[in-house]
Amino acid sequence: MAGKSIQDLSTPAFTVDLVKVKKNAHVMLEQFRELGVQLRPHMKTHKTLECADIMTAGTRRCIVVSTLAEAFFYADHGFDDILYAYPLPFDKVARCADLSERLTLFHVLVDNSAALEELKKWPLKKGKNWHLWLKLDCANGRAGVPHSEPAALQLAEAISESPGVELTGVYAHCGNTYSCCGEEEIKAVAQETTTFTLKFMEKLQANGIHCSKSSIGSTPSCSHPIPDMALLSEVHPGNYVFYDVQQSMIGSCKLEDVAVRVITRVIGHYPHRNQLLVDCGWTGLSLDSGGRLPTGYAIIEGHPDLKLLSMTQEHGRIEPILPGKLDYEKFPLGSLLSLIPYHACATAAMHPVYFIHSNGVVVDTWTPTRGW
Repeated sequence: MAGKSIQDLSTPAFTVDLVKVKKNAHVMLEQFRELGVQLRPHMKTHKTLECADIMTAGTRRCIVVSTLAEAFFYADHGFDDILYAYPLPFDKVARCADLSERLTLFHVLVDNSAALEELKKWPLKKGKNWHLWLKLDCANGRAGVPHSEPAALQLAEAISESPGVELTGVYAHCGNTYSCCGEEEIKAVAQETTTFTLKFMEKLQANGIHCSKSSIGSTPSCSHPIPDMALLSEVHPGNYVFYDVQQSMIGSCKLEDVAVRVITRVIGHYPHRNQLLVDCGWTGLSLDSGGRLPTGYAIIEGHPDLKLLSMTQEHGRIEPILPGKLDYEKFPLGSLLSLIPYHACATAAMHPVYFIHSNGVVVDTWTPTRGW
């Protein structure tokens, strides 16, 4: 496969620009190195060894995962200091115990007392303690104990008083940055999340509860770090290594920073309805945008006048955005179009292999792990 042009790939194909990936990773590493904050990159976007090595600068240490399949995949390939940043599912406690005993550091995340009680039923071997992170909800509205409610401090106290368990860190996801428009709005949400997290750390200290780490994260907030982030221990962005159309719309990046594309072929001309048919349906792109873009479900690179109107499982329908007839001579059957995905994480999840290229020439293939 190496040396092959991406133009010759069987389609639909998920392509990754290696130069852009390395640049995106380097920028994030450097800006938090300068702030004196540990970068703990999230693996959920790509789920590959090769990209993890780039994001960790080859250390194979200090990563975040969202599934235990990822955790075992990375542990089996020499990674350590892995944080399973997902509210602890009770059916996975035994597998978490396995990783906690195998690795130097394996962290789990809790946001309720029932999860703590489940962990206490599984004392670790070799005299090890469970390393727990308390998940705070700092106005994101997904998982986590609301930062201002007494329950958050009560859970921290319960963890600190439990034998065989250690309160390692406080973790907040500022996913509400995904509702922002522009750098200033992103920074305002990042500031709020950082402030809430640091104030909670002060509460812990005032109540004699030891907790050594504090971490917030999202690609938008970490793409535009605020000065107060220097007071945190860690940050945990993930999507930044690929970026996508959504991130460019929010203001996290420029469209030219997006490292991924889905290459698709024109397979049908339908003048009676003024449409092209391509061989990329939702199984090659995902339906994540909901068609909210002016260009439909993706940006069609080099063709701002076209819209990916709809998709079925294996087909995509393309038509002009403005009234007017398609010039089918510009899009002969078998010709290629390049789709810039709205959400890189969702699109990557649709593909069993990524084609890694430099200047349009394939240099490698990456195989992601799958499952839960």
